[in-house]
Amino acid sequence: MKKSLFIGFIALMAIYGCDSSKKSNSEDSESAAEEIEETVQEEIVEEIAGPNSLTEKEKEDGWKLLFDGKTTDGWRGYQKESFPVAWNIDKNALHIQGSGRGEAGAQDGGDIVYDQEFADFHLKVEWMVDSAANSGILYRGKEKYDYIWKSGPEMQVLDNKHHPDAKLGKNGNRKAGSLYDLIPAEPQNFKGHGTWNTSEIIAKGNDIVHIQNGDTVVQYTIGSDEMAKLVADSKWAELEENKDWGNIAPKGFIALQDHGDDVWFRNIKIKEMK
Repeated sequence: MKKSLFIGFIALMAIYGCDSSKKSNSEDSESAAEEIEETVQEEIVEEIAGPNSLTEKEKEDGWKLLFDGKTTDGWRGYQKESFPVAWNIDKNALHIQGSGRGEAGAQDGGDIVYDQEFADFHLKVEWMVDSAANSGILYRGKEKYDYIWKSGPEMQVLDNKHHPDAKLGKNGNRKAGSLYDLIPAEPQNFKGHGTWNTSEIIAKGNDIVHIQNGDTVVQYTIGSDEMAKLVADSKWAELEENKDWGNIAPKGFIALQDHGDDVWFRNIKIKEMK
């Protein structure tokens, strides 16, 4: 357990008033103190449990783990029935071993998908990149083309400091957290390579939100006029297979990208929204 959790809890309890006289004078203080205690206890439980676990509250709220930290159950290669051998489990995370082959990935690698389609959801993922590494989290993708990025949007995973893609595109729309090649992540709060970053994607109907390291960094609407203009001014406009790329499917696969670099993914959890 972190001592700072207890220190922070004691300090907050002092602010809200923990002596008996203040409790009797303020029900609001009691309620606030209880909320603080619950939050601290959840953090302690999560820390003890380690990565790739759910708190009791998350279970009650309907969250589901997509990776247990020990097996690749539920995952397979894109357009494959088996799990690619270029991926392994390392650091309690799904790890794509760098091949240096860029988008082509390793001959025995490639993107991986979770073998269930999702429509409306809240997805949370922690990821860490090696120096100059590139990858992505894709969602609502279909297995129609040679690469899943030709059918589904991508939340960029990138070492902004060392990978050249960070300087390409427009206004930083290929940096970490961005809707790749379309909308830059703002604020740009990537923590650096060798450090765990958090990504969240909320999809509700046509409305999509990207959250990176706790900040909302991208918001957009599928099928909107704004989206159509962005697509027309991007690499997607040249995509022959899917000329109507901006009208993304309402339901599809979640995928993790093999871009030829070492990248780790853990704490992959999802809550479906009805």
